Amino acid sequence: MKLGRIFGWISLGLGLVLGLYELLGAFEAEHIQSKSAGEIWFLLDQLLGLSSLNTTQAFIQRYIWAPLWTNILQEILLFPAWLVLTITGTFFIWLFRKRHPKGGFQQ
Repeated sequence: MKLGRIFGWISLGLGLVLGLYELLGAFEAEHIQSKSAGEIWFLLDQLLGLSSLNTTQAFIQRYIWAPLWTNILQEILLFPAWLVLTITGTFFIWLFRKRHPKGGFQQ
């Protein structure tokens, strides 16, 4: 559970930093030009010399469910990266939050 919260906070922080970076860039250029999540993933793949984007696509299409990639994940990768990271981080923080017993707080 703690690992999920850590991932959530890191994702939320990266999303907010990336959003702020793009907002400041928009003030300078006088127009908003957001990078999509798929574009960021592709650039990281090239920078690190990985092929995780292609491997993930092939794995999901072959072993899980092909429409999951083509109809859902591909559309999510077209959204701005800051939005995807912020929503993912918020979801993980909520999902792995510390829960208290239903009867109230125990002392």
